[in-house]
Amino acid sequence: MNIHTEQFLIPGKAGQLQCAVNHPDPELFPAPTGLALVAHPHPLFGGTMENKVAQTLARTFISLGYVTVRMNFRGVGQSEGVHDAGIGETDDMETLLQHMRQRYPDLPLVLSGFSFGTFVQSRLHQRLSTAGIPVQRLVLVGAAAGKWAMPDIPADTILIHGELDDTIPLQAVFEWLRPQDIPVVVIPGADHFFHRRLPHIKKIISDLWT
Repeated sequence: MNIHTEQFLIPGKAGQLQCAVNHPDPELFPAPTGLALVAHPHPLFGGTMENKVAQTLARTFISLGYVTVRMNFRGVGQSEGVHDAGIGETDDMETLLQHMRQRYPDLPLVLSGFSFGTFVQSRLHQRLSTAGIPVQRLVLVGAAAGKWAMPDIPADTILIHGELDDTIPLQAVFEWLRPQDIPVVVIPGADHFFHRRLPHIKKIISDLWT
């Protein structure tokens, strides 16, 4: 990312975790408006926190005034451990949240993810909800319906999907959302990685935020 990125390591259940945080422009936001955690796609298929969709999500929340933090899942970059099918990754994301809460205890929380990261963030949201810990918003791009056992999500979740996604077909997303009666924003002509459609993601989220 072009803006300054602070990288750091924290201890997780399977070893150290490589994390990165970006801060909103202090001239535009003297005080941050919230804390956003962004999760990247599947680590066994090349997913990292530098993924273009994950970076687009991060930039979007930074532009909205959020302190935005990403993490490499287990076995990626400097993060230790091995892939744990989303279970250990949820634990690690919660560990990251606890770490950031030491620095920003009161900021509203947003959980966001792309592809496999949507599974992790949906599970974390479910865990926090059960514990009575509030989440301001859940934002899912390329939700991994049909690939992973996606839990039910809140009615105000922002969902964005590509019309031509052949990794997670749109029909699978409809089947997951239909019983919950939750809408999804579909970007015409977009594939799973939103090639040439990334600006649409930022605009959709920003428009729905205001």
